Amino acid sequence: MSEPPHPTTIAGWREWVALPGLGVPWLKAKLDTGARSSSLHASPIEEFDHAGERWVRFGVQPWQGSDADTVLVECPVHDRRSVRSSSGHAEERIVVLTDVVLLGRTITVEVTLTNRDEMGFRMLIGREALRQGFVVDSRRSYLGGRAPRTARLRNRAP
Repeated sequence: MSEPPHPTTIAGWREWVALPGLGVPWLKAKLDTGARSSSLHASPIEEFDHAGERWVRFGVQPWQGSDADTVLVECPVHDRRSVRSSSGHAEERIVVLTDVVLLGRTITVEVTLTNRDEMGFRMLIGREALRQGFVVDSRRSYLGGRAPRTARLRNRAP
Protein backbone atom coordinates (compact mmCIF):
# COMPACT_ATOMS: atom_id res chain seq x y z
CA MET A 1 0.00 0.00 0.00
CA SER A 2 1.46 3.38 -0.95
CA GLU A 3 1.63 6.44 1.28
CA PRO A 4 -0.96 9.15 0.80
CA PRO A 5 0.51 12.01 -1.24
CA HIS A 6 1.77 15.09 0.55
CA PRO A 7 -0.03 18.34 -0.18
CA THR A 8 1.92 20.25 -2.82
CA THR A 9 3.37 23.64 -1.94
CA ILE A 10 5.07 25.85 -4.52
CA ALA A 11 8.34 27.35 -3.28
CA GLY A 12 10.88 29.73 -4.77
CA TRP A 13 14.49 28.75 -5.44
CA ARG A 14 15.46 30.59 -2.24
CA GLU A 15 13.36 30.92 0.89
CA TRP A 16 13.65 31.98 4.52
CA VAL A 17 13.33 28.95 6.81
CA ALA A 18 13.33 28.31 10.56
CA LEU A 19 15.00 25.45 12.44
CA PRO A 20 12.99 25.47 15.68
CA GLY A 21 14.59 22.32 17.13
CA LEU A 22 18.01 23.93 16.78
CA GLY A 23 16.89 27.32 18.09
CA VAL A 24 17.39 29.12 14.75
CA PRO A 25 14.46 31.45 14.01
CA TRP A 26 15.62 32.67 10.55
CA LEU A 27 18.00 31.32 7.96
CA LYS A 28 18.20 31.92 4.22
CA ALA A 29 18.16 28.62 2.31
CA LYS A 30 18.67 27.65 -1.30
CA LEU A 31 16.21 25.02 -2.55
CA ASP A 32 18.17 22.80 -4.92
CA THR A 33 16.48 19.93 -6.76
CA GLY A 34 19.88 18.99 -8.20
CA ALA A 35 21.22 18.15 -4.74
CA ARG A 36 20.09 14.90 -3.14
CA SER A 37 20.72 15.82 0.49
CA SER A 38 20.31 18.94 2.59
CA SER A 39 23.25 20.65 4.27
CA LEU A 40 23.75 23.27 6.95
CA HIS A 41 26.70 25.53 7.71
CA ALA A 42 28.09 24.38 11.05
CA SER A 43 31.31 25.47 12.71
CA PRO A 44 33.08 24.18 14.70
CA ILE A 45 31.79 20.60 14.65
CA GLU A 46 32.66 18.42 17.65
CA GLU A 47 31.46 14.86 18.31
CA PHE A 48 31.15 13.59 21.87
CA ASP A 49 29.60 10.79 23.94
CA HIS A 50 26.39 11.54 25.81
CA ALA A 51 24.98 8.72 27.98
CA GLY A 52 26.63 6.14 25.72
CA GLU A 53 25.35 7.67 22.47
CA ARG A 54 27.13 9.74 19.79
CA TRP A 55 26.18 13.41 19.89
CA VAL A 56 27.47 16.45 18.06
CA ARG A 57 28.03 20.05 19.18
CA PHE A 58 28.22 22.82 16.59
CA GLY A 59 27.57 26.49 16.00
CA VAL A 60 25.02 27.78 13.49
CA GLN A 61 25.73 31.26 12.15
CA PRO A 62 22.44 32.25 10.54
CA TRP A 63 23.71 35.41 8.86
CA GLN A 64 26.10 35.23 5.91
CA GLY A 65 29.32 37.12 6.60
CA SER A 66 28.53 37.62 10.30
CA ASP A 67 28.79 35.65 13.53
CA ALA A 68 25.97 37.70 15.09
CA ASP A 69 23.28 35.55 16.70
CA THR A 70 25.37 32.36 16.53
CA VAL A 71 23.39 29.49 18.03
CA LEU A 72 25.25 26.68 19.83
CA VAL A 73 23.56 23.33 19.26
CA GLU A 74 23.93 19.86 20.80
CA CYS A 75 21.97 16.96 19.33
CA PRO A 76 22.26 13.22 18.60
CA VAL A 77 24.19 12.05 15.55
CA HIS A 78 21.70 10.39 13.22
CA ASP A 79 24.21 9.00 10.68
CA ARG A 80 27.47 9.59 8.81
CA ARG A 81 27.56 9.87 5.02
CA SER A 82 29.98 10.44 2.22
CA VAL A 83 28.68 13.42 0.24
CA ARG A 84 30.02 14.43 -3.17
CA SER A 85 29.92 18.15 -3.90
CA SER A 86 28.98 19.62 -7.27
CA SER A 87 32.72 20.00 -7.92
CA GLY A 88 33.21 16.25 -7.42
CA HIS A 89 34.94 16.43 -4.01
CA ALA A 90 33.79 13.70 -1.56
CA GLU A 91 33.55 14.50 2.14
CA GLU A 92 32.36 12.41 5.08
CA ARG A 93 29.73 14.36 7.02
CA ILE A 94 27.74 13.97 10.20
CA VAL A 95 23.97 13.81 9.65
CA VAL A 96 21.41 15.15 12.14
CA LEU A 97 17.62 15.09 12.05
CA THR A 98 15.85 18.40 12.49
CA ASP A 99 12.54 20.06 11.78
CA VAL A 100 12.55 22.72 9.09
CA VAL A 101 9.73 25.24 8.77
CA LEU A 102 9.41 26.08 5.08
CA LEU A 103 6.51 28.19 3.81
CA GLY A 104 4.60 27.61 7.05
CA ARG A 105 4.93 23.80 6.85
CA THR A 106 7.10 21.78 9.22
CA ILE A 107 9.02 18.86 7.76
CA THR A 108 11.62 16.58 9.34
CA VAL A 109 14.84 16.61 7.35
CA GLU A 110 18.15 14.75 7.41
CA VAL A 111 20.80 17.49 7.30
CA THR A 112 24.53 17.06 6.77
CA LEU A 113 26.83 19.39 8.68
CA THR A 114 29.63 21.13 6.78
CA ASN A 115 31.46 24.42 6.37
CA ARG A 116 29.50 26.50 3.84
CA ASP A 117 31.48 29.75 4.35
CA GLU A 118 32.32 29.89 0.65
CA MET A 119 28.73 29.22 -0.42
CA GLY A 120 26.07 31.87 -0.95
CA PHE A 121 23.59 30.30 1.47
CA ARG A 122 23.96 28.93 5.00
CA MET A 123 21.59 26.08 4.17
CA LEU A 124 20.85 24.01 1.10
CA ILE A 125 17.60 22.04 0.99
CA GLY A 126 17.86 19.09 -1.38
CA ARG A 127 15.33 16.94 -3.18
CA GLU A 128 15.01 14.31 -0.42
CA ALA A 129 13.49 17.03 1.78
CA LEU A 130 11.59 18.69 -1.05
CA ARG A 131 9.87 15.44 -2.00
CA GLN A 132 7.78 15.94 1.15
CA GLY A 133 5.38 17.98 -0.96
CA PHE A 134 7.30 20.93 -2.42
CA VAL A 135 7.63 22.01 -6.04
CA VAL A 136 10.31 24.61 -6.78
CA ASP A 137 9.54 27.43 -9.20
CA SER A 138 13.03 28.52 -10.27
CA ARG A 139 11.71 31.87 -11.50
CA ARG A 140 10.57 32.95 -8.04
CA SER A 141 12.07 33.74 -4.64
CA TYR A 142 10.84 34.20 -1.08
CA LEU A 143 7.26 33.08 -1.66
CA GLY A 144 6.95 32.64 2.10
CA GLY A 145 8.01 36.23 2.73
CA ARG A 146 11.22 37.50 4.24
CA ALA A 147 12.63 37.50 7.74
CA PRO A 148 11.37 40.53 9.69
CA ARG A 149 13.24 43.64 8.58
CA THR A 150 14.42 44.31 12.15
CA ALA A 151 16.09 40.88 12.25
CA ARG A 152 17.76 41.39 8.87
CA LEU A 153 19.08 44.87 9.75
CA ARG A 154 20.18 43.93 13.25
CA ASN A 155 22.25 41.04 11.97
CA ARG A 156 24.13 42.58 9.07
CA ALA A 157 27.90 42.37 9.20
CA PRO A 158 29.51 45.72 10.10
